Amino acid sequence: MIRVLATGVFDILHPGHVHFLTEAKKLGDELVVVVARDSVAQKMKRLPFIPENIRVTMVGSLKPVDRAILGVEGNIYDILSEVRPDIVALGYDQEFNPDEIVAEGKKRGLELKVVKVSQYSESEFNGTRKIIKLLKTRSL
Repeated sequence: MIRVLATGVFDILHPGHVHFLTEAKKLGDELVVVVARDSVAQKMKRLPFIPENIRVTMVGSLKPVDRAILGVEGNIYDILSEVRPDIVALGYDQEFNPDEIVAEGKKRGLELKVVKVSQYSESEFNGTRKIIKLLKTRSL
């Protein structure tokens, strides 16, 4: 069985997220999605609008996802020991270094393959920041 790990904040779910997770699922038999903790997301980008417990529940309800879990505090690579993936799927806009991921996996006794998933489309609905900007410009 090939286990795929995908990660993200998944703050406001949108078609880009669905595309990412659907493509990640195609890479293996089981898709485990790690949803970033609020504190980690805040350090990396910004504090999410949607609390972590709700985000992990929503991501877990998506069809391609076999299991959704909250990430770890501290060293984000420690989750590799828990999930033990064969493949790590990265979104087109995730700025992780694939060589660093492979090296962190080796430290934990894992032989990982890292795959970058294609972008959904150049759409106004393929990113959380784009959706927020769009909402601000339209009257509700």
